[in-house]
Amino acid sequence: MGGLLDYTTEQPLAPGTLLSVPLGRRQTPGIVWAQAPTGAPPGVELRPVIAALTSLPPLDAAWRALIDFAAGYYQRGVGELALAVLPPELRRLDDKQLGRRIARLQHESDTPATAPSAPPPRPEPSAEQAAALAALEALRTTPGGPLPVLLHGVTGSGKTEVYLRAADAALQRGGQALVLVPEINLTPQLEARFAERFPGRVLVSLHSGLTPAQRLRHWLLAHLGQADLVLGTRLAVFASMPRLQLIVVDEEHDPSFKQQEGARYSARDLAVWRARQLGVPVLLGSATPSLESWQRVQEGRYQRLALAERIGAGQMPQVRVFDMGRLPKVEGVERVLAPPLLDAIQQRIARGEQSLLLLNRRGYAPVLFCGACGWKSACPHCSAWRVFHKADRTLRCHHCGFSERVPRACPDCGNLDIAALGRGTEKLQEQLSTLLPGARIGRIDADSTRAAGALQQQLQAVHDGDVDVLVGTQMVAKGHDFRRVTLVAAVNPDSALFSSDFRAPERQFALLMQAAGRAGRDAAQAAASEMWVQTWHPTHPLYAALRSHDYAAFAQAQLAERQSAGLPPFSSLALLRAEARTVEAAAGFLAEAAELAGQQGSVTVYGAVPPHVSRVAGVERLQMLLESPSRSTLQRMLAAWIPQLQNVRARHKGVLRWAVDVDPLAI
Repeated sequence: MGGLLDYTTEQPLAPGTLLSVPLGRRQTPGIVWAQAPTGAPPGVELRPVIAALTSLPPLDAAWRALIDFAAGYYQRGVGELALAVLPPELRRLDDKQLGRRIARLQHESDTPATAPSAPPPRPEPSAEQAAALAALEALRTTPGGPLPVLLHGVTGSGKTEVYLRAADAALQRGGQALVLVPEINLTPQLEARFAERFPGRVLVSLHSGLTPAQRLRHWLLAHLGQADLVLGTRLAVFASMPRLQLIVVDEEHDPSFKQQEGARYSARDLAVWRARQLGVPVLLGSATPSLESWQRVQEGRYQRLALAERIGAGQMPQVRVFDMGRLPKVEGVERVLAPPLLDAIQQRIARGEQSLLLLNRRGYAPVLFCGACGWKSACPHCSAWRVFHKADRTLRCHHCGFSERVPRACPDCGNLDIAALGRGTEKLQEQLSTLLPGARIGRIDADSTRAAGALQQQLQAVHDGDVDVLVGTQMVAKGHDFRRVTLVAAVNPDSALFSSDFRAPERQFALLMQAAGRAGRDAAQAAASEMWVQTWHPTHPLYAALRSHDYAAFAQAQLAERQSAGLPPFSSLALLRAEARTVEAAAGFLAEAAELAGQQGSVTVYGAVPPHVSRVAGVERLQMLLESPSRSTLQRMLAAWIPQLQNVRARHKGVLRWAVDVDPLAI
């Protein structure tokens, strides 16, 4: 049900008013979207609105336009998306209860707290920062609205300081600023920087780590215009902000900005659309911009502002690519670290410096294996292996969550000698404790930070110098300012080099560049900082670009490949995913869908294929790719095709779920 529904009301309600209406036999929340009813067919009696939240100021026309655009572009219902991005707590409150909360917030804002402390002295901007800020101000007054700005700054170049000063300018004009970050764990440190810079200003965060009551409070402060600064993850792009004057998207290349369930929207792309709609600046910051953003700079659709030097004139870390094939092969001996790398880490420990080892695989080992019969720790519910976690002696599936105790012997043949194949962060931490006796080895991944407050506690230990060597996944590779880290090593980065996903090299290059940027953040130590890469493919072009920190050369090569293959950003894609109890049911649904799509004649339809993990929690998954050189052509085709899929789904009872992903990131 994607269209608007008509109801009667005793008093006029402004568009944007939240209300409660009957739908069938149930009561459901709704939003007044338009005042002009389409009129009921003859003989049909309209039902009355049950209640309206009149104490809440209506959601303004700009916010509704954002929802309209997002719902249309990502092929979702307007009501589905609008209600999904509002705080769930709004559904539980009646008008009187909500009115009391709003009155309490108003009273708090009218009652001054203790006098705000004076802000700390602002650092003097570098020449590049000053030039970027001047260009931002000039763009703001551009007739027709400013172009989106790509702030392309190397790691440690002071992008955050540009964000802070741009936000300050927006606040001085009486506006609000919205700052988006890709992950929750980056929110607290950025929030602390903004809170320190803007004492006395109201700053709120919006992300999934908040309780329902906290999320409602923060959303209300933004919607009522009382919050000056809103920091959040991708959902915050939908925050209602009546005085919005600036949008910042930090680490704009990060795939976390793309929602992977429900309405699969890109928060970065919506931030650009929202800024253009309002005529306000949008600042996209990254050391490794997405190829889509980089291409838009080449086309003149975005303005690039460069921060090519680190603050304090610090050098970028020297990249050392070590060929693991040079090491002698000893049967039964697993090479953890190359001897020169191990020696470099020991030198850092002796000098009181820190090292960071990146291994983007958590757990102890990705699979257990029986050498006698070939048994492997497969998940019975997924087409994936269960990962061995030594700390609690479990085999755990990272896709469906199924967990069992490690068997004492092989379940198939009874062999007692079951081996762990491969290496995860848990095993690497254990091996380093043996290789570096006396060293303090820390680990940060999704397992070690599961408890509330664990991540902040472990990060603080690194900042305080209580860790000599930190092992971590991509969680530690971006956004963190570790002042004592002078060496970063990628232990096993080759797996992404030959992926079937055309975006894999872009993601891997960004990850390694971001990881390298954790070394030498202190300008006094930058000259001695290093990034080590252990690889079996030392001549790969990706590593050649990494050696010279040459993002432009890497981007040029990747864009040339994509253009010759007709891949984004030189084409537009959509992915139809189907989930069913059997492969045959999913394939039948996609086959009929493909036949209907082929009748449109304007879009290339590829055959159905399984994704990398084809079965999750007992559900079979297939996907079908649609491609067009024209974005508008693909959109028109999807708008005509998707309503037909509802009828196709009704004829294929075995299909559990289906969804269309516009501009998919993972294929």
